[in-house]
Formats: sequence, structure tokens, C-alpha cells
Amino acid sequence: MKILFADSLPDEFVDRLRARGDQCEVRDDLTADDLPDAISGVDVLVVRSTGVNADTIANSDSLGLILRSGAGTNTIDCEAAANAGIYVCNVPGTNSLAVAELTMGLLLAIDRHIADATADLRHGTWNKKVYCESDGIFGRTLGIIGVGAIGTAVAERARGFGLNVIAERKPGRSPETEARIRASGVKLVDGLDELIGASDIISIHVPGGDATAGLVDADFLERMKPGAILLNTSRGETVDEAALIAAMDAKGIRAGLDVFCNEPGSGTAEFTSALAQHPNVVGTHHIGASTQQAQDATASGSIDVIEAYRAGDLLNCVNVSPTRIGTSTITIRHFDRVGVLASALEVLRGAAINVQTMENRVFQGSNAAIGIIDVSGDITEELVRELAGLENVIQVQASERKA
Repeated sequence: MKILFADSLPDEFVDRLRARGDQCEVRDDLTADDLPDAISGVDVLVVRSTGVNADTIANSDSLGLILRSGAGTNTIDCEAAANAGIYVCNVPGTNSLAVAELTMGLLLAIDRHIADATADLRHGTWNKKVYCESDGIFGRTLGIIGVGAIGTAVAERARGFGLNVIAERKPGRSPETEARIRASGVKLVDGLDELIGASDIISIHVPGGDATAGLVDADFLERMKPGAILLNTSRGETVDEAALIAAMDAKGIRAGLDVFCNEPGSGTAEFTSALAQHPNVVGTHHIGASTQQAQDATASGSIDVIEAYRAGDLLNCVNVSPTRIGTSTITIRHFDRVGVLASALEVLRGAAINVQTMENRVFQGSNAAIGIIDVSGDITEELVRELAGLENVIQVQASERKA
């Protein structure tokens, strides 16, 4: 396969693919605007921060997999990829510990004035009188919004510091998920209002996108306690920056931020941000996942996704329907012979029945098998009889799928 790395991965991981005979091209200088002219002949595209737009997908001629070497896929046009039949996969969870560690670091830096104290020392100023004024975090309440892998890792570390950790109870959440959340020492509360009102510290760990844009708005900030701490290591767009500045000025809100709106797309650049420069902010440069441990785990996970794709399997695909779809299910028990399902599909084609998902499983002994086909279209008794009459078909059943 020809694999284009539009962002760099450690050489040792790329060399693993080269050893398999893959043609690997590392072009970490490419931008989203450059990709459309570089995608010809590429089978697998690997990106980290580089955006993949509809033009890149339209210009591809052999692309089958776009791999985000990380968790979030908001920089990839997943809909355009789905429409073109191109898989989009990611590597979730490998940076959870790194982001959780930074989250706790930002909290401690705010409470103990570490950034300002360090700056004064570097300028030759000793100001113990100011910097010994710290609240301490033991016994405080931390509200976590988003208790996935990162939020759970934050909760576990926060409990080690003696914080009380709460999260919002969500309707429809599975009992297994609730048990996992509680196992990390989190108390579930009824609704966002209760979480905001009870929290001395709020930490945001939600995915990007329209559903979470502006989550922390003026109303949210108005409900926070005076002097409370807001931590955001998810996406800059989840926070209304103007509203946060106003809340910091009006009620002493403090913030630890690793992400900002309109961040530069490159590793080094000029960046002017009224929020980042506010004295109540301790900020970092969107480096939550940037530890060597996290980078190695993500790179290794990326290779696993590529190897699975090579073998005809998928890991962590985000743009294929996760559940069976269609209006009806046709179940065909048949002898495991060449061409049985091909004949069945030809019958469906002739009846203008579109196949949505299909699975064929072989019974022990490999003499018989069962094909389960989810379809969209009108399944008539005549069609079922035609399928049942095919050579080597044992039995055919059809049933409507419930919405």
C-alpha cells in the first residue's frame, strides 16, 4: 500500500510498515490546502492535526482509509469520506492519561500561582507574601463534564488529591457505563445546574462539534461560584471566550486552558488572544496529548488500525453505521457452496432491493452456513419463494426490522 503521513510519526513505527513492503511517504510539511494535490495514488492517509477537506477526498483516486492518529476527527470531513466510501478511523484513548495529567497540572498551577511565581523569580523578584496565598484543593468539589476515558482518568487522579468528584447523570446511559463512572469515585448528580452550582472547579472533557460549541456561555458562567476554577483541555470552541473574560473580570473566575479558539494551525506562529493574556488564565499550547508515552501509544495504535485494514478488518471506524440498518432482514440458511450468496444477491438486484448490511456465518463442520442480510425495499412472498428455490438454499425467512 501507499501510505501518506501528512504529520510525522516516530520513525520506528513507520519503519514497521516499510518492513511489510508499504511505500511510506512522510510529508509533515503538508497543509489542508496542499493535500488535494498530494493525494493521487495514496491508499491510506494518516493525519494528526492536518485537516482533510472535501477537495482532498474528491481528488483521491485510490484512497480507502483516512486515519486520525489521535482521538478527535473534527478536522476531517467525515461526511464527504462516507459519501465516497472511504473509511475514517481514529485511535481513541491513548492520550487519556497525558491529558488528565495536564488537567491536574493546570489546577495546581492556578491554586499555587506557579506560572506567575516562576516569572517573578526569573525576573529577580521574591514575593513570598503574595504567593503564599493559596486556597488549597483538598476537600473541594470538582465537577467533570464528559466522563469518557479522559474524564474518568481526571476523576481518578483528582480523588488522589482528596477532591470530591461529581458528574452529570445522563438519561439513557447504560448501567455498565454508570458502574464504570462510579468505580472511579464519581458521584452522579441530577442535571447540569446541580453540577455547576455544587462545583468549586469544573473540568471540560467533551468532543468538538456543533453539539458542544459554546457549551460554556454567559449563562453557564453566571451559575458558577465566584472565584471558581474552569479547566478546559478539550476544544477551544466549547467556551465563549468573551463571556469567560467578562466572568473573570466580574466575579473572579479563574481558568486553566490548553485550548483556544482560532489556534494557529502550525506548531509555531504568532498568536494574539485576549483570553490567553488575561491575568486570571494559566494557559498551555494545546499540548494535552504531547507526552512521549502518549505519542508512542498513539503511534502504535495507528499501526494496529492500518494492519487491521490491510487484513480486511476495521478498528475504531467513525463513519460506518455502528448498528444494523434497513427495513427488513432476510435470513438464508444454505449449504456452504460457492456462489450461493452471489445468486441470492442477483435475485435481490433484480427486485431493486438494496443491501444495507450482510453477514455470513459457517456452522461447525463447514457444511452449512447462515447468511443474514439487512435490506431496504419491499420483500414480497414471491421474492422469498424465488430465494428459497435457489440451488443449495435450505430455508429463507424474511422479517421487518423494528425502528
